[in-house]
Amino acid sequence: MPPGGLAPGTPVAGRFTKWGGGRHWEWVGRYLGADEHGHWWYSPAGTRCARPGADFLESSGWVSLVPHEGAYAAGFYPAHREVSVYVDMTTEPVWQRRGAAGSDSGPVWEVTMVDLDLDVVLTRDGHLYVDDEDEFAEHRVELDYPPEVVALAEQWRDRVHEAVAAG
Repeated sequence: MPPGGLAPGTPVAGRFTKWGGGRHWEWVGRYLGADEHGHWWYSPAGTRCARPGADFLESSGWVSLVPHEGAYAAGFYPAHREVSVYVDMTTEPVWQRRGAAGSDSGPVWEVTMVDLDLDVVLTRDGHLYVDDEDEFAEHRVELDYPPEVVALAEQWRDRVHEAVAAG
């Protein structure tokens, strides 16, 4: 968790990896603040989103959330998007300081988590579902997810699904 006093507007890098250290989604936003749910940051239209095999400028902004405690990362999307809420099950997010404050080398803070495949998705028309269960089943064997990591992903999938369903 970042130390108290992280100022709104501070650049924050979001970095997903895959089990075993492979790169996954990376983007930069601006810290909004923290509340009882966790830490929030905003990424405006034009934000560069990159992972192996994909690199683009996002056409609309979104808000990201990582909890104070928990193993997920959530994205909240604008009304014109088909998906309203997209929650990745992850390892517990880890905050770390990068570089020196005020340097031109990019964001001072980064939050990193391992994407564990399972996603809870809420569409704009109210359809709630769990996505990528097949990928999770494959990767738990191919990437040799430890039993405690499997249990963590399944536990948070169930908790997040219940919370999103409850509104």
